[in-house]
Amino acid sequence: MIDFEKCGGLIPVIAQDVNSGEVLMLAYMNGEALQQTLETGKATYYSRSRKALWVKGETSGNEQEVKEVLLDCDGDTLLLRVVQRGGAACHTGHASCFHRRVAGDGSLETVGVPLFDPKEVYGK
Repeated sequence: MIDFEKCGGLIPVIAQDVNSGEVLMLAYMNGEALQQTLETGKATYYSRSRKALWVKGETSGNEQEVKEVLLDCDGDTLLLRVVQRGGAACHTGHASCFHRRVAGDGSLETVGVPLFDPKEVYGK
């Protein structure tokens, strides 16, 4: 059983590239987002800032085709194994949201090259 109540109605969701195994992003789902994901095969998340559902790629075209949905042992985190369409999962244009390495001194180093310019895609 999926425990949406443990974290106030939302559960964390990790998206992983089904082919490479790369972790692409972390987002959140409520029950409605999960149901829509299961029905459409397209990753649908819940935006905590907008307080609304969003289909990954509806603006950028970088959709996530869901191949498998896995639930962790505690029943409160999902892993989506996806085919990432368009190459970039991150709104910054990077392939993965995890594109900054933390060095031993705490400084950050960007790894990877953006695949698109977010200003062109999102107008921001």
